[in-house]
Amino acid sequence: MPGKILITGGSGLVGMRLSEMLIDQGYEVAHLSRKPEKMSTYKAFKWDVKQGYIDENALNHADYIVNLAGAGVSDEKWTEERKKEIRRSRVEGINLLHKYLSSAKHQVKGFISASAIGIYGDAGDQLMSEESLYGDDFLAEVCKAWEAAAWQMRDLSLRTVIFRLGIVLSPKGGALPQMAKPVKMMAGAALGSGKQYMSWIHIDDVCRLFIRAIEDKEYEGVYNAVAPHPVTNAKFTKELAEAMHKPLVLPNVPAFALNLMLGEMSEAVLASQRVSANKVLQTGFTFEYTYLEEALDSFYSSEKD
Repeated sequence: MPGKILITGGSGLVGMRLSEMLIDQGYEVAHLSRKPEKMSTYKAFKWDVKQGYIDENALNHADYIVNLAGAGVSDEKWTEERKKEIRRSRVEGINLLHKYLSSAKHQVKGFISASAIGIYGDAGDQLMSEESLYGDDFLAEVCKAWEAAAWQMRDLSLRTVIFRLGIVLSPKGGALPQMAKPVKMMAGAALGSGKQYMSWIHIDDVCRLFIRAIEDKEYEGVYNAVAPHPVTNAKFTKELAEAMHKPLVLPNVPAFALNLMLGEMSEAVLASQRVSANKVLQTGFTFEYTYLEEALDSFYSSEKD
Protein backbone atom coordinates (compact mmCIF):
# COMPACT_ATOMS: atom_id res chain seq x y z
CA MET A 1 0.00 0.00 0.00
CA PRO A 2 2.93 2.40 -0.44
CA GLY A 3 2.01 6.06 -0.20
CA LYS A 4 3.51 9.37 0.87
CA ILE A 5 5.18 9.70 4.26
CA LEU A 6 6.22 13.04 5.77
CA ILE A 7 8.80 12.80 8.56
CA THR A 8 9.80 15.34 11.20
CA GLY A 9 13.22 14.69 12.73
CA GLY A 10 14.15 12.81 9.58
CA SER A 11 17.86 13.60 9.87
CA GLY A 12 18.09 11.88 13.26
CA LEU A 13 19.17 8.31 13.96
CA VAL A 14 15.73 6.69 13.64
CA GLY A 15 14.57 9.10 10.93
CA MET A 16 17.42 8.26 8.56
CA ARG A 17 17.05 4.49 8.92
CA LEU A 18 13.25 4.67 8.69
CA SER A 19 13.53 6.75 5.51
CA GLU A 20 15.81 4.12 3.94
CA MET A 21 13.47 1.28 4.86
CA LEU A 22 10.37 3.13 3.61
CA ILE A 23 12.05 3.87 0.26
CA ASP A 24 13.07 0.20 -0.01
CA GLN A 25 9.40 -0.74 0.39
CA GLY A 26 8.24 1.65 -2.32
CA TYR A 27 7.04 4.62 -0.27
CA GLU A 28 7.62 8.24 -1.22
CA VAL A 29 9.43 9.99 1.63
CA ALA A 30 9.76 13.68 2.42
CA HIS A 31 11.22 15.47 5.42
CA LEU A 32 10.27 18.65 7.22
CA SER A 33 13.53 20.53 7.74
CA ARG A 34 14.72 23.91 8.94
CA LYS A 35 17.23 23.88 6.08
CA PRO A 36 15.68 21.96 3.18
CA GLU A 37 18.28 23.33 0.76
CA LYS A 38 20.89 21.18 2.55
CA MET A 39 18.90 17.98 2.10
CA SER A 40 20.15 16.04 -0.90
CA THR A 41 18.89 12.50 -0.32
CA TYR A 42 15.19 13.16 0.27
CA LYS A 43 12.61 15.68 -0.83
CA ALA A 44 12.42 18.30 1.93
CA PHE A 45 10.03 21.09 2.87
CA LYS A 46 10.84 24.01 5.11
CA TRP A 47 9.43 24.40 8.56
CA ASP A 48 10.46 26.83 11.26
CA VAL A 49 8.82 26.07 14.56
CA LYS A 50 10.01 29.25 16.26
CA GLN A 51 8.57 31.34 13.43
CA GLY A 52 5.41 29.24 13.27
CA TYR A 53 5.95 28.38 9.59
CA ILE A 54 5.38 25.23 7.51
CA ASP A 55 5.55 25.07 3.72
CA GLU A 56 1.95 24.06 3.01
CA ASN A 57 3.11 21.99 0.03
CA ALA A 58 4.45 19.54 2.61
CA LEU A 59 0.94 18.51 3.60
CA ASN A 60 0.24 17.52 -0.01
CA HIS A 61 3.10 15.07 0.40
CA ALA A 62 1.59 13.27 3.36
CA ASP A 63 -0.72 10.31 3.66
CA TYR A 64 0.89 9.80 7.05
CA ILE A 65 3.05 12.00 9.25
CA VAL A 66 5.78 10.37 11.35
CA ASN A 67 6.90 12.64 14.17
CA LEU A 68 10.45 12.05 15.43
CA ALA A 69 11.52 15.64 16.15
CA GLY A 70 13.23 16.44 19.45
CA ALA A 71 16.53 17.75 20.79
CA GLY A 72 18.94 15.03 21.96
CA VAL A 73 18.49 14.16 25.62
CA SER A 74 22.12 13.15 26.22
CA ASP A 75 23.89 15.53 23.82
CA GLU A 76 24.56 18.27 26.38
CA LYS A 77 24.52 18.82 30.13
CA TRP A 78 21.06 19.60 31.47
CA THR A 79 21.21 23.32 32.12
CA GLU A 80 17.84 24.98 32.71
CA GLU A 81 17.98 26.35 29.15
CA ARG A 82 18.79 22.92 27.70
CA LYS A 83 15.91 21.34 29.63
CA LYS A 84 13.54 23.94 28.18
CA GLU A 85 14.82 23.12 24.68
CA ILE A 86 14.40 19.35 25.21
CA ARG A 87 10.75 19.93 26.11
CA ARG A 88 10.03 22.72 23.61
CA SER A 89 11.51 20.82 20.66
CA ARG A 90 9.10 17.94 21.26
CA VAL A 91 5.91 19.87 21.94
CA GLU A 92 5.92 23.00 19.80
CA GLY A 93 6.47 21.24 16.47
CA ILE A 94 3.42 19.04 17.07
CA ASN A 95 1.38 22.09 18.07
CA LEU A 96 2.38 23.79 14.82
CA LEU A 97 1.46 20.74 12.74
CA HIS A 98 -1.91 20.59 14.51
CA LYS A 99 -2.56 24.24 13.72
CA TYR A 100 -1.80 23.75 10.00
CA LEU A 101 -3.74 20.49 9.75
CA SER A 102 -6.73 22.19 11.39
CA SER A 103 -6.92 24.90 8.75
CA ALA A 104 -5.42 23.52 5.52
CA LYS A 105 -6.82 21.05 3.01
CA HIS A 106 -4.89 17.81 3.25
CA GLN A 107 -5.06 14.05 2.74
CA VAL A 108 -3.36 13.00 5.99
CA LYS A 109 -4.86 9.81 7.40
CA GLY A 110 -2.72 9.26 10.45
CA PHE A 111 -0.13 10.68 12.85
CA ILE A 112 2.52 8.38 14.31
CA SER A 113 4.71 9.89 17.00
CA ALA A 114 7.68 8.88 19.07
CA SER A 115 7.60 9.20 22.83
CA ALA A 116 9.87 7.39 25.28
CA ILE A 117 9.79 4.90 28.14
CA GLY A 118 11.20 7.74 30.24
CA ILE A 119 7.53 8.44 31.00
CA TYR A 120 7.65 5.64 33.62
CA GLY A 121 10.49 7.20 35.62
CA ASP A 122 12.63 4.95 37.84
CA ALA A 123 10.43 1.89 38.39
CA GLY A 124 12.91 -0.57 39.90
CA ASP A 125 12.15 -4.22 39.03
CA GLN A 126 8.46 -3.60 38.28
CA LEU A 127 7.40 -4.63 34.76
CA MET A 128 5.81 -1.56 33.21
CA SER A 129 2.90 -1.81 30.77
CA GLU A 130 1.24 0.98 28.81
CA GLU A 131 -1.25 1.36 31.69
CA SER A 132 1.39 1.72 34.43
CA LEU A 133 1.72 4.84 36.54
CA TYR A 134 3.94 7.62 35.19
CA GLY A 135 7.07 8.89 36.88
CA ASP A 136 7.54 12.44 38.12
CA ASP A 137 11.14 13.24 37.17
CA PHE A 138 12.19 15.61 34.38
CA LEU A 139 12.07 13.11 31.50
CA ALA A 140 8.72 11.74 32.64
CA GLU A 141 7.28 15.26 32.61
CA VAL A 142 8.72 15.84 29.12
CA CYS A 143 7.14 12.62 27.84
CA LYS A 144 3.76 13.51 29.35
CA ALA A 145 3.79 16.88 27.56
CA TRP A 146 5.01 15.21 24.33
CA GLU A 147 2.15 12.70 24.35
CA ALA A 148 -0.45 15.31 25.32
CA ALA A 149 0.58 17.31 22.25
CA ALA A 150 0.33 14.23 20.01
CA TRP A 151 -3.14 13.35 21.31
CA GLN A 152 -4.46 16.61 19.86
CA MET A 153 -4.36 14.90 16.45
CA ARG A 154 -7.31 12.71 17.45
CA ASP A 155 -9.43 15.89 17.54
CA LEU A 156 -8.85 16.08 13.77
CA SER A 157 -10.06 12.48 13.31
CA LEU A 158 -6.54 11.28 12.51
CA ARG A 159 -5.58 7.77 13.55
CA THR A 160 -2.97 8.49 16.20
CA VAL A 161 -0.25 6.08 17.33
CA ILE A 162 2.37 6.81 19.98
CA PHE A 163 5.43 4.59 20.41
CA ARG A 164 7.26 4.82 23.73
CA LEU A 165 10.77 4.07 22.53
CA GLY A 166 13.24 2.17 24.64
CA ILE A 167 17.00 2.56 24.19
CA VAL A 168 17.38 2.38 20.41
CA LEU A 169 20.46 0.35 19.50
CA SER A 170 22.52 1.33 16.48
CA PRO A 171 26.27 1.61 15.94
CA LYS A 172 25.64 4.88 14.09
CA GLY A 173 24.46 6.94 17.04
CA GLY A 174 22.46 7.11 20.24
CA ALA A 175 23.50 5.29 23.41
CA LEU A 176 25.36 2.30 21.97
CA PRO A 177 28.51 4.05 20.62
CA GLN A 178 28.81 5.92 23.93
CA MET A 179 28.68 2.63 25.82
CA ALA A 180 30.94 0.83 23.35
CA LYS A 181 33.75 3.40 23.45
CA PRO A 182 35.04 2.58 26.97
CA VAL A 183 34.54 -1.15 26.34
CA LYS A 184 36.69 -0.90 23.21
CA MET A 185 39.41 0.79 25.31
CA MET A 186 39.06 -2.00 27.90
CA ALA A 187 37.65 0.54 30.35
CA GLY A 188 34.05 -0.67 30.29
CA ALA A 189 32.16 -0.97 33.56
CA ALA A 190 28.61 -1.27 34.82
CA LEU A 191 27.05 1.98 36.05
CA GLY A 192 25.95 2.46 39.65
CA SER A 193 24.72 -0.81 41.14
CA GLY A 194 24.42 -2.29 37.65
CA LYS A 195 21.06 -3.73 38.74
CA GLN A 196 18.97 -1.10 36.95
CA TYR A 197 17.01 -2.48 34.00
CA MET A 198 17.56 -1.28 30.44
CA SER A 199 14.72 -1.79 27.96
CA TRP A 200 16.31 -1.73 24.53
CA ILE A 201 15.24 -2.21 20.90
CA HIS A 202 17.22 -2.76 17.68
CA ILE A 203 16.87 0.19 15.30
CA ASP A 204 15.53 -2.01 12.50
CA ASP A 205 12.76 -3.31 14.76
CA VAL A 206 11.82 0.27 15.71
CA CYS A 207 11.53 1.18 12.04
CA ARG A 208 9.57 -1.98 11.24
CA LEU A 209 7.15 -1.04 14.01
CA PHE A 210 6.60 2.43 12.56
CA ILE A 211 5.97 0.89 9.12
CA ARG A 212 3.59 -1.65 10.67
CA ALA A 213 1.65 1.21 12.30
CA ILE A 214 1.35 2.95 8.92
CA GLU A 215 0.05 -0.19 7.24
CA ASP A 216 -2.08 -1.78 9.96
CA LYS A 217 -5.20 0.28 10.70
CA GLU A 218 -5.72 -1.67 13.92
CA TYR A 219 -2.78 0.21 15.45
CA GLU A 220 -4.09 3.09 17.53
CA GLY A 221 -3.09 4.51 20.89
CA VAL A 222 0.08 3.92 22.91
CA TYR A 223 2.57 1.07 22.51
CA ASN A 224 5.87 0.33 24.21
CA ALA A 225 8.55 0.00 21.52
CA VAL A 226 10.95 -2.30 23.36
CA ALA A 227 12.32 -5.78 22.71
CA PRO A 228 10.71 -8.58 24.77
CA HIS A 229 13.75 -9.21 27.00
CA PRO A 230 15.09 -6.22 28.96
CA VAL A 231 18.40 -6.71 30.78
CA THR A 232 20.19 -5.14 33.72
CA ASN A 233 22.93 -2.61 33.08
CA ALA A 234 25.51 -5.12 34.34
CA LYS A 235 24.28 -7.78 31.90
CA PHE A 236 24.17 -5.25 29.05
CA THR A 237 27.76 -4.21 29.74
CA LYS A 238 28.88 -7.86 29.95
CA GLU A 239 27.15 -8.85 26.69
CA LEU A 240 28.50 -5.78 24.91
CA ALA A 241 32.05 -6.67 25.99
CA GLU A 242 31.55 -10.25 24.80
CA ALA A 243 30.19 -9.10 21.44
CA MET A 244 33.23 -6.84 21.02
CA HIS A 245 35.63 -9.55 22.29
CA LYS A 246 36.91 -7.30 25.08
CA PRO A 247 37.49 -8.11 28.76
CA LEU A 248 35.66 -6.32 31.58
CA VAL A 249 38.18 -5.63 34.33
CA LEU A 250 37.03 -2.45 36.08
CA PRO A 251 34.66 -2.18 39.05
CA ASN A 252 31.27 -0.49 38.67
CA VAL A 253 31.23 3.29 38.29
CA PRO A 254 29.72 4.59 41.56
CA ALA A 255 26.48 6.57 41.40
CA PHE A 256 28.05 9.59 43.12
CA ALA A 257 30.75 9.75 40.43
CA LEU A 258 28.11 9.70 37.69
CA ASN A 259 26.28 12.49 39.49
CA LEU A 260 29.47 14.57 39.60
CA MET A 261 30.10 13.99 35.88
CA LEU A 262 26.57 14.30 34.55
CA GLY A 263 24.60 16.27 37.13
CA GLU A 264 20.84 15.75 36.89
CA MET A 265 21.29 13.70 33.70
CA SER A 266 22.70 10.88 35.87
CA GLU A 267 19.07 10.20 36.90
CA ALA A 268 18.38 8.98 33.36
CA VAL A 269 21.46 6.74 33.35
CA LEU A 270 20.67 5.17 36.72
CA ALA A 271 16.88 4.85 36.31
CA SER A 272 15.60 1.28 36.16
CA GLN A 273 13.05 0.72 33.41
CA ARG A 274 11.83 -2.83 32.92
CA VAL A 275 9.21 -2.37 30.23
CA SER A 276 6.81 -4.90 28.71
CA ALA A 277 6.51 -5.58 24.96
CA ASN A 278 3.32 -7.64 25.38
CA LYS A 279 0.91 -5.18 23.77
CA VAL A 280 2.98 -5.01 20.57
CA LEU A 281 3.43 -8.81 20.56
CA GLN A 282 -0.34 -9.25 20.85
CA THR A 283 -0.77 -7.36 17.55
CA GLY A 284 1.16 -10.16 15.85
CA PHE A 285 4.33 -8.12 15.38
CA THR A 286 7.45 -10.30 15.24
CA PHE A 287 10.74 -8.89 16.49
CA GLU A 288 13.78 -9.67 14.40
CA TYR A 289 15.96 -9.21 17.49
CA THR A 290 14.34 -10.51 20.68
CA TYR A 291 17.53 -11.05 22.70
CA LEU A 292 20.30 -8.54 23.30
CA GLU A 293 23.00 -10.98 22.15
CA GLU A 294 21.35 -11.20 18.70
CA ALA A 295 21.11 -7.43 18.40
CA LEU A 296 24.73 -6.82 19.41
CA ASP A 297 25.99 -9.60 17.14
CA SER A 298 24.28 -7.89 14.20
CA PHE A 299 26.53 -4.88 14.81
CA TYR A 300 29.77 -6.40 16.11
CA SER A 301 30.01 -9.90 14.60
CA SER A 302 33.06 -8.79 12.59
CA GLU A 303 34.93 -7.34 15.62
CA LYS A 304 38.37 -8.86 16.10
CA ASP A 305 40.51 -9.14 19.20
